[in-house]
Amino acid sequence: MNLKKRIDKFDAIDIYPVISSEFCLGRDSIDMLKKIADGGAGIVQLREKNISKCDIAKLAEKFRTITSEYNMLLIINDHPDIAQQVNADGVHLGQEDLSVDNAKQYDEQLIVGISCHSIGEALEAEQNGADYINIGPIYATGTKSLSMQPLGPEAISDIAPRIGIPFTIMGGIKAGNIPELLAAGASKIAMVTEITEAENVTERVRELRRLILS
Repeated sequence: MNLKKRIDKFDAIDIYPVISSEFCLGRDSIDMLKKIADGGAGIVQLREKNISKCDIAKLAEKFRTITSEYNMLLIINDHPDIAQQVNADGVHLGQEDLSVDNAKQYDEQLIVGISCHSIGEALEAEQNGADYINIGPIYATGTKSLSMQPLGPEAISDIAPRIGIPFTIMGGIKAGNIPELLAAGASKIAMVTEITEAENVTERVRELRRLILS
């Protein structure tokens, strides 16, 4: 799939599930992906911080097989070389990671997303060629170590009108927050534990999608 098709497909997503094995309550991440896919998600990000790069690559290959079966976009966190290796659709990078240009050198057809914590970072990411940004953390979160305070929903209202690329939001988001976030201008909501720690993952994804699309 070329970059334009990937971006068009990305623009149509609603829920953006992020899978980290440490936040799956001991459940297998491959099984977790299948349950998320059965819930109708159009994208998933593989985010592993505490296993070897070799193991991430092996897991990414399995993720690619399943996401291809379900016609889902696959985003790899941090590692454009692994994204290229498994023919993933994109890579997601933090502020301290590779530049967009360097990531695109692995595969110019990769979607490149950048985590942004301010309007300055968002504008810089867009100027540097990012295909999308993530705005966060919106609320306090235990899935990522950050020294900053939560941005709050008002950050969406501040940043969204000033950028011309798609954006996701992330950080401590629960089902009950969704109406407030939609009102602030969000439409693509990235979530970790609200999905991966749910008792019935498939039904939780369906429920969250209904909330976003309502």
